Amino acid sequence: MQSQPGLRATAPMLFGLQPLEDTERSFAWFAAMREAHPVFFHEGTGIWQVFRYDDVLNVLTDYARFSSNAFEDVGAFFEGTLLAKDPPEHRKLRNLVNQAFTPRAVARLADRITQITQELLDAVLAKGELDVVADIAFPLPAKVIAELLGVPDQDWDIFQRWAQADPSAPPARRLAGRTMRQEMEEYFTDLIAERRREPREDLISALCQAEVDGQKLSQNELLSFCVLLLAAGQETTKNLIANAIVCFTDYPDVMERLRRQPELMPAAIEEVLRFLPPVWFLLRRTTIEVELGGQRIPPGQNVLVWTASANRDPAQFPEPDRFLIERSPNRHLAFGHGVHYCVGAPLARLEAKIALPLMLQRLGRLERVSGVPIMVNRGLVFVIRSLPIAFEAATAGSQR
Repeated sequence: MQSQPGLRATAPMLFGLQPLEDTERSFAWFAAMREAHPVFFHEGTGIWQVFRYDDVLNVLTDYARFSSNAFEDVGAFFEGTLLAKDPPEHRKLRNLVNQAFTPRAVARLADRITQITQELLDAVLAKGELDVVADIAFPLPAKVIAELLGVPDQDWDIFQRWAQADPSAPPARRLAGRTMRQEMEEYFTDLIAERRREPREDLISALCQAEVDGQKLSQNELLSFCVLLLAAGQETTKNLIANAIVCFTDYPDVMERLRRQPELMPAAIEEVLRFLPPVWFLLRRTTIEVELGGQRIPPGQNVLVWTASANRDPAQFPEPDRFLIERSPNRHLAFGHGVHYCVGAPLARLEAKIALPLMLQRLGRLERVSGVPIMVNRGLVFVIRSLPIAFEAATAGSQR
């Protein structure tokens, strides 16, 4: 196995806190790697990196040769969760969870998502200022997940603290992550016991009762799903909404068109997911020796697939570096692919489809506040920490 020191030296900083404007350097490096070294072994980390769309799709599809248990190494939040399991165990858990997380169940949340968004926008209009992340993108999905699970209103403060945790914390912070996970599991153990005694119209009650072939979720499986939904479910939507506003303010002509033609928003959301995705990579581990992109990878090797790079592969997406809201087809990999396709994708799409048009309608023209650097915490997820926006409140009517 050989790495390419020159390419490693020219790679941008792909992890940690950095300015938003450095993002383009990352995409330029992805393009260079797709061309010269589409499957690349990084000696410093001992991880194989994959850049081309077809190779990334191959890895995500072939769960027999590329195991998802590599996610056990990412952080405490993912240990023992659906994300880190392979079939047939994964299939059983997925089938059970799908019963309580159907498109119909998600669609029933639309009115409540609209109400929460309107309340958040009312507060912003009253203040006359807006931080997209703190005021909209974080509280909206966190409140939806809390209500979906059945978390009582009086526990919102502690739930909010958990929701702000970084699910892809580096190894140095895993002890803190495990401590928080223990705290979460103790809380959900009590809530699950309460819902078993007195079921309600919430996801935990539904999961407690769901069965496939006479099998129910075990206590540990229930706890792992609650933790995963909290850690990953709201994170994706938060970043999707923030990334969408970045794209819209970068392309104000597109933003104005979406204000005039809100029916284009679903396609625009798919292009945001492709162009600036919430999740930049996924991890797998080889179960046998495999050949990929002309490289032979031994068994037991960690493989990092850059979905953010695959989404800019010109072999799949013509003019990949252009933000085109009517792009079709748009087979991006922002939510993964195959058996591990994100179970929360319909909810993330619904929240964005409701929140973004309301923001454009009620806030008037949006512009990023000049002179304020936008910092991104880069890792498994692409997290914009703060996004101050100026808007024309005087021209924004409340369209209810």
